[in-house]
Amino acid sequence: MGFMCHQTIEKLLKAYYVSVSEDTPPYIHNLSRLANLSGLFEQLSEDQKDLFDLLEPLNIEARYPTHKDLIFDSLTHEKCEKLIAQTKELAEWIKSQL
Repeated sequence: MGFMCHQTIEKLLKAYYVSVSEDTPPYIHNLSRLANLSGLFEQLSEDQKDLFDLLEPLNIEARYPTHKDLIFDSLTHEKCEKLIAQTKELAEWIKSQL
């Protein structure tokens, strides 16, 4: 679940990058860096930047299975629901910037 939230925001940031630069986005997964490279980072609220900090380690979940149990144990049902809601809200905001 966390990986998919990360992927949602990553792909939208890459779409934004393409829309402002008309260039292929860099092959990176760091959300803050993608937002910086596209010029969107300055427009983010502190809550949105905090969400980036929560999502960053969740990208590891699928890429590095050895860390999967540690990450999985940190995500309660309530945390997952909140993370999904925050991801949806941020996704809608990024779409509105396109």
